[in-house]
Amino acid sequence: MILIIGGLGSGKHSFVAQELGYSEKDLSTDPTDSKPVLSDLQNLIRKKGALSNELKAQLLAKKVVICDEVGSGVVPLDEQERSWRDEVGRAQVSLAAEASTVIRVVCGIPQTIKGEL
Repeated sequence: MILIIGGLGSGKHSFVAQELGYSEKDLSTDPTDSKPVLSDLQNLIRKKGALSNELKAQLLAKKVVICDEVGSGVVPLDEQERSWRDEVGRAQVSLAAEASTVIRVVCGIPQTIKGEL
């Protein structure tokens, strides 16, 4: 599995399309479907609350997982927002540990953190 991280609007989807060859029809937000690319992991974590073992197994079966980095910037006053950001970070750490490749996209420029394409 390739984990793609980066800020909102940083070019993650363009990278997945142009460099990895996946189109919009290959993307999904549902970890249980057969599409090879899961997008918006951060929203899935918001809905599920945390990365369970079952969800992690489903994500590791995907070819690509895309997640916004949500932990930078001003720390929210709302406890639930802080907790969500923490859970997204924990999910990224857990998936990155088992991913074959981890890429961070900044300003449309991919930075390989782990592995190779």
